Amino acid sequence: MTGEDGKQGNMGYTVFRPIKEIASDIKWDERGLVPAIVQDASTKQVLMMAYMNEESFRLSAEKGETVFWSRSRNELWHKGATSGNTQRIVGVKLDCDGDTLLIEVIPAGPACHTGATTCFERPLAQPEQAPTPREQRFAILDALERTIAQREKEMPEGAYTTYLFDKGVDKILKKVGEEAAEVIIAAKNRSADELRYEASDLIFHLLVLLQEQKLPLDDVLQELERRHKK
Repeated sequence: MTGEDGKQGNMGYTVFRPIKEIASDIKWDERGLVPAIVQDASTKQVLMMAYMNEESFRLSAEKGETVFWSRSRNELWHKGATSGNTQRIVGVKLDCDGDTLLIEVIPAGPACHTGATTCFERPLAQPEQAPTPREQRFAILDALERTIAQREKEMPEGAYTTYLFDKGVDKILKKVGEEAAEVIIAAKNRSADELRYEASDLIFHLLVLLQEQKLPLDDVLQELERRHKK
C-alpha cells in the first residue's frame, strides 16, 4: 500500500497506485464498510475479523498498523492503541469479488480482548473423519513450529525458547552445531535411545533457527519434494 504519491509506504512493500485508486477497487457495502480478516503473517493463523471504512483504510496505510471502524461505538479504533497489542501490517490482499480484505500482520500481542492469541478458539464442529496415523505423522512438527513462533512473539519469561531468541542468532547457531555433533556421537555409539534423544534436540533447535530466519518449514519441505521429483 502506498501514500498519496504512490511510493512505498509503512506497510513495507510497493503498490504502484495511490491509496485513492486502491480504495476504489474495494466494493464497500451500503454503510461504506468492508470486512477485514486479520492473519498472522508468520504462522498463517487467522487472528480476528473487523471492519474498515475508507478513513480507517487510509489511516492503516499511513500508520502501517491496523485501524478499524467500530460499528457498535460508531468510531475509529486503532488496534492496540491502549493495550499495546498492535498489529504491524506487512501485506494486504483483496478477494476475487473485491468485497473482503485479508490483512497480513506481525502482531505485538494477543488479538482477542480475552487475552487469547486468536478470536477463533471455539470449535463448533469436528472433522467427519479423524486423520489417519500417516496424516498425523508430522502433526507434531506443525504444532512445534506454531508454538515456537508464538514464543518469539510473546517472549514468556523463563521459557527456554525465549532465552534462545533473546540471545540471538549466534546462540541459536551454536546450539544447532552442538546438537548436530551430539547426533554424530550417538550414531557412533550405536545407541538408538541416545540417537532418538539427540535427533529430537537437533530438530527442535533447527526449527528455532528457521523461525529466527523467517523461513517456513513448508518451504524446506517443498524443496525436498522438488528434489524428490527430479
